[in-house]
Amino acid sequence: MMKIIEIDSYQAIEQEEATVLVLGYFDALHRGHKVLFDKAREIAKRDQLKIAVLTFFESPKLAFARFEPDLLKHITYPEKRYAKFADYGVDYLYLTNFTTAFSQISSDDFIKDYLGQLKAKAVVVGFDYKFGHNRTDADYLARNFSGPVYTVAEVSQDGQKISSTRIRHLIAQGDVAKVNQLLGYEFSTRGIVVHGDARGRTIGFPTANLATLDRTFLPADGVYVTDVLLKGQRYRAMTSIGKNVTFGGTELRLEANIFDFSGDIYGEELEIIWLNKIREMVKFNGIDDLVDQLHQDQKIAKEWTL
Repeated sequence: MMKIIEIDSYQAIEQEEATVLVLGYFDALHRGHKVLFDKAREIAKRDQLKIAVLTFFESPKLAFARFEPDLLKHITYPEKRYAKFADYGVDYLYLTNFTTAFSQISSDDFIKDYLGQLKAKAVVVGFDYKFGHNRTDADYLARNFSGPVYTVAEVSQDGQKISSTRIRHLIAQGDVAKVNQLLGYEFSTRGIVVHGDARGRTIGFPTANLATLDRTFLPADGVYVTDVLLKGQRYRAMTSIGKNVTFGGTELRLEANIFDFSGDIYGEELEIIWLNKIREMVKFNGIDDLVDQLHQDQKIAKEWTL
């Protein structure tokens, strides 16, 4: 069972067992990150060590860059992110805030204080890892840390590096199928079912309107093949995100038409699993055109398979 430990300084670390330590931010925990944990598991098994991670609640960019709302958004909501760490074999997950004070720690002090307190016997980092206020790299770490440092090469797909930046770009384009490939797991959004206009049920397509629960990136406007997790059950659905322009809508709406399901579920928590984009949002000339299109969308969504 992975332990999650929140710290505000190295003095708060009370690690007793020797560790192989994995360092990085790991917002998405995508396939490029997973190889670091594969390496850590191999070392832990060989050397009888526990796997520890030191990472951050939020993006380190918040301490450096001019604020914009996207800096507070995540690809994967926190609980799911922590569960992925556990899936990847982590025993101890140390979380801290990346503050101005943290950014001013020298590389040498970070090695002495943080790696020392974390009982690190070996360290695993990515090829682009930087640390300390002087932004030193894995080579510096290897020269100044007493144990071995394993630097893991980048992972590519389609000739491009798998990175959180690339995944965020694909989310913004609505290419959720490619997002899932690069993540190595399913991209999803959590929300609570709230009252909308109740217009869907009048045209034969009742929808669950969602208010999102987390600061996560949402895909581009459009209609998508999705699965919905509700009270432990998984249902196929088609989900639209956009402004409902046919009816003059101006607010962003997230609505799921859940197949083979009926009943009111206001106040329930849902998770939308994004599978594939069907089409863009379109302004239809009338209700009949919209309903015809929705029947086509529904057929595509029901028949979609990986």
